[in-house]
Amino acid sequence: MQGENFINSEGEIKVSFGYQCSSPKGIPFSSHNVHEIRSRSEMPRNGSFSCLSGAALSANATLANTNICNGVIGGEILPSLDSPNSFRRVPSSPSLARLDILSSSLQSSISNLSCSPPSPVYSPDTDSFFLRPMSAPSRTDSFLNATEVQVAGGAAGEDRVQAVCSEENGWLFCAIYDGFNGRDAADFLAGTLYETIIFYFSLLDWESKQDVPRTPNGSTANGYFEYFHDDVMVGNKTKTYSRVDNKKYTSTESLMKKTADRKMEASSDSLTHGVLDSLQRALSQAESDFLYMVEQEMEDRPDLVSIGSCVLVVFLHGDDLYTLNLGDSRAVLATYDDASHMDQSERLKAVQLTDSHTVDNEVERTRLLHEHPDDSMPVVAGKVKGKLKVTRAFGVGYLKKKKLNDALMGILRVHNLISPPYISTEPSLNVHKVSRSDHLVIVGSDGLFDFFTNEEAVKLVHSYISSNPYGDPAKFLVEQLLIKAAQSAGFSKEELMNIPAGRRRKYHDDVTVIVIILGTNHRTSKASTCV
Repeated sequence: MQGENFINSEGEIKVSFGYQCSSPKGIPFSSHNVHEIRSRSEMPRNGSFSCLSGAALSANATLANTNICNGVIGGEILPSLDSPNSFRRVPSSPSLARLDILSSSLQSSISNLSCSPPSPVYSPDTDSFFLRPMSAPSRTDSFLNATEVQVAGGAAGEDRVQAVCSEENGWLFCAIYDGFNGRDAADFLAGTLYETIIFYFSLLDWESKQDVPRTPNGSTANGYFEYFHDDVMVGNKTKTYSRVDNKKYTSTESLMKKTADRKMEASSDSLTHGVLDSLQRALSQAESDFLYMVEQEMEDRPDLVSIGSCVLVVFLHGDDLYTLNLGDSRAVLATYDDASHMDQSERLKAVQLTDSHTVDNEVERTRLLHEHPDDSMPVVAGKVKGKLKVTRAFGVGYLKKKKLNDALMGILRVHNLISPPYISTEPSLNVHKVSRSDHLVIVGSDGLFDFFTNEEAVKLVHSYISSNPYGDPAKFLVEQLLIKAAQSAGFSKEELMNIPAGRRRKYHDDVTVIVIILGTNHRTSKASTCV
């Protein structure tokens, strides 16, 4: 994915990476920042993406890799994960070594990284993730089935971006952590959330193989849903499978086939629900661990109580595209309309897969007012308690706990924190079944959508990859944003890029973009994209 050259300046792109699935024999391929698997000449295609690119541009001035968690996250964990300019192979350790390192380092100063006191009894809802027995589920137990993955990512201003994929096993993990008031929360997420999610995925498979007690509603004692049952709920919709009626079938063979198909469908839906449940549990665990860490360190760093992050996770497993989000980052799907009378570009429409958690969203504003009936002013000057525009976020403890708010002084403190928490950590979850009509997904922090609508972003990317099949669409989209931001401010792009980080925040936010090209080789070739 060869992108345009950017000016080397204060505003240069901090992160730029790409990945292309194994190219068919005879198709040329070259790029300095794209990783291509060449271990087998004809690797089977198990996934639903062909390639991706990522780019991030900073506008905020922020300290790099702060000293949270005794410096372990910034000094040991993040360097092992970050690869801002290319994908690189890393082993997928079954012992979850990175989190073991963090846990052992913290035990000397904080007895365990959890909001709850230590307990000898295993309980996913209360105990620290870092105290869980690592000998039970392992990474190799997971349905992801990966012993080696490719990783890329890094930081730009207060944003962090991550991408992890296993082409052999047909899955892709992408995340954007849009930090605010500092980068500590985004750094914490980048250092722990992926590993925590993988642990819960492993736990999902491991529990299905054990004799785990079931509750009357069909879930395990730990809250996981049984794999085979008649009523499978995904989101707010319940799908009911009818009982088998022998009169409908003409033979035993037909009956067995129908029964097997029904069980496979129920198993697939149950796995889908389990994945969504695991994503939510992992985020909840990370939130608990982060806020506990904040409580331990806020005497030396009271600013930690105001630091938070939006969270957007995109997980592509086979044909299932999962999203989890808190805040105002977006995942936008570009898909083709069925109308045959329009040309290809006109048929392409933008579908937002995520919810916007801001006070501008009437649904969110109504929810906030409903949850705080005793507070006449939960929204002040278009912000939650006059502080934040987003209504859901990771961290930002002073709007969730009174004792964390009390750690702040003067105008920083909220003086009428009547009924916390005011900021929710309940994510929006969604799963989309990728079809032949789906073309690509744009994953971006809100800085992108300050300048482009969903439709504009989709049209720009589609137009670019149609004429540049080996180009870098994420980098191109960031460049178009810079041009538009410069024009709005009355500058040239070069003048804007030369304004130092911090001062440049007046003209645009930190911007992080990932573009995922969906589909098989046949369909993406037809659409003039990457292979």
